[in-house]
Amino acid sequence: MALEIYAYQCKKCGQLHYPYRMVCKKCGKNKHNEFDPVPLPKKGKLVTFTELYTLPGDFAVATLWLGIVQLENGVAVTGQLRLPKPKIGMNVIGQVEPVRKSEFGQNLGMVFYPAK
Repeated sequence: MALEIYAYQCKKCGQLHYPYRMVCKKCGKNKHNEFDPVPLPKKGKLVTFTELYTLPGDFAVATLWLGIVQLENGVAVTGQLRLPKPKIGMNVIGQVEPVRKSEFGQNLGMVFYPAK
Protein backbone atom coordinates (compact mmCIF):
# COMPACT_ATOMS: atom_id res chain seq x y z
CA MET A 1 0.00 0.00 0.00
CA ALA A 2 1.45 3.39 -1.02
CA LEU A 3 1.74 5.97 1.73
CA GLU A 4 0.22 9.41 1.20
CA ILE A 5 0.89 12.93 2.39
CA TYR A 6 -2.19 15.16 2.57
CA ALA A 7 -3.01 18.77 1.93
CA TYR A 8 -6.13 20.22 3.55
CA GLN A 9 -8.82 21.91 1.46
CA CYS A 10 -11.08 24.55 2.95
CA LYS A 11 -14.72 23.50 2.58
CA LYS A 12 -15.82 27.13 2.18
CA CYS A 13 -13.45 28.49 -0.49
CA GLY A 14 -11.50 25.47 -1.77
CA GLN A 15 -8.04 26.82 -0.83
CA LEU A 16 -5.45 24.05 -0.35
CA HIS A 17 -3.11 24.20 2.65
CA TYR A 18 0.06 22.27 3.32
CA PRO A 19 0.99 21.73 6.00
CA TYR A 20 -2.23 21.83 8.03
CA ARG A 21 -3.35 25.27 9.21
CA MET A 22 -5.82 26.15 11.91
CA VAL A 23 -7.18 29.09 9.88
CA CYS A 24 -7.75 29.24 6.13
CA LYS A 25 -5.28 31.75 4.67
CA LYS A 26 -7.82 32.81 2.05
CA CYS A 27 -11.22 33.10 3.79
CA GLY A 28 -10.34 32.99 7.49
CA LYS A 29 -12.44 29.95 8.53
CA ASN A 30 -10.91 28.23 11.53
CA LYS A 31 -12.84 25.13 12.61
CA HIS A 32 -11.23 21.68 12.42
CA ASN A 33 -14.17 20.20 10.54
CA GLU A 34 -13.99 22.87 7.84
CA PHE A 35 -11.08 21.19 6.00
CA ASP A 36 -11.06 18.02 3.91
CA PRO A 37 -7.86 15.97 3.57
CA VAL A 38 -6.71 15.72 -0.06
CA PRO A 39 -3.82 13.43 -1.12
CA LEU A 40 -0.97 15.44 -2.60
CA PRO A 41 0.03 14.62 -6.17
CA LYS A 42 3.47 13.07 -6.56
CA LYS A 43 4.62 14.94 -9.72
CA GLY A 44 6.03 18.44 -9.75
CA LYS A 45 8.85 20.81 -10.70
CA LEU A 46 11.91 21.63 -8.63
CA VAL A 47 11.73 25.31 -7.60
CA THR A 48 14.95 25.55 -5.57
CA PHE A 49 17.38 23.31 -3.71
CA THR A 50 20.32 23.27 -1.32
CA GLU A 51 22.84 20.79 0.04
CA LEU A 52 23.16 20.46 3.81
CA TYR A 53 26.59 19.64 5.21
CA THR A 54 26.25 19.95 9.00
CA LEU A 55 23.72 17.25 9.86
CA PRO A 56 23.08 15.96 13.38
CA GLY A 57 25.18 12.93 14.32
CA ASP A 58 22.31 10.44 14.08
CA PHE A 59 21.96 10.87 10.29
CA ALA A 60 23.39 7.98 8.27
CA VAL A 61 24.74 10.32 5.57
CA ALA A 62 27.31 13.11 5.64
CA THR A 63 25.36 15.46 3.35
CA LEU A 64 21.76 15.77 2.30
CA TRP A 65 20.00 17.52 -0.61
CA LEU A 66 16.72 19.31 0.17
CA GLY A 67 14.44 20.95 -2.34
CA ILE A 68 11.18 22.82 -2.67
CA VAL A 69 8.92 21.29 -5.29
CA GLN A 70 5.79 22.87 -6.74
CA LEU A 71 3.36 20.00 -7.22
CA GLU A 72 0.88 19.71 -10.08
CA ASN A 73 -1.90 21.20 -7.93
CA GLY A 74 0.18 24.29 -7.06
CA VAL A 75 1.09 23.27 -3.50
CA ALA A 76 4.78 23.67 -2.65
CA VAL A 77 6.43 21.04 -0.45
CA THR A 78 9.91 20.56 0.95
CA GLY A 79 11.49 17.16 0.56
CA GLN A 80 14.72 15.28 0.27
CA LEU A 81 16.20 14.99 -3.21
CA ARG A 82 17.65 11.83 -4.70
CA LEU A 83 18.69 13.46 -7.95
CA PRO A 84 22.10 12.94 -9.57
CA LYS A 85 22.28 16.56 -10.77
CA PRO A 86 19.46 18.76 -9.47
CA LYS A 87 18.40 21.61 -11.77
CA ILE A 88 15.79 24.26 -11.12
CA GLY A 89 12.72 23.56 -13.26
CA MET A 90 13.36 19.85 -13.69
CA ASN A 91 10.43 17.44 -13.47
CA VAL A 92 10.45 15.23 -10.38
CA ILE A 93 8.28 12.56 -8.83
CA GLY A 94 7.92 11.99 -5.09
CA GLN A 95 7.50 9.00 -2.85
CA VAL A 96 6.72 8.87 0.85
CA GLU A 97 9.71 7.17 2.49
CA PRO A 98 11.69 7.19 5.73
CA VAL A 99 13.73 10.41 5.77
CA ARG A 100 15.35 9.87 9.16
CA LYS A 101 15.78 6.78 11.32
CA SER A 102 16.79 6.48 14.95
CA GLU A 103 16.74 3.83 17.64
CA PHE A 104 13.25 5.06 18.60
CA GLY A 105 11.65 4.84 15.16
CA GLN A 106 11.60 6.59 11.84
CA ASN A 107 10.22 9.79 10.34
CA LEU A 108 8.42 9.68 7.00
CA GLY A 109 8.50 12.43 4.42
CA MET A 110 8.59 13.15 0.72
CA VAL A 111 11.65 12.05 -1.27
CA PHE A 112 11.91 13.26 -4.86
CA TYR A 113 13.46 11.40 -7.80
CA PRO A 114 13.90 12.33 -11.49
CA ALA A 115 10.62 11.97 -13.41
CA LYS A 116 10.80 9.55 -16.29
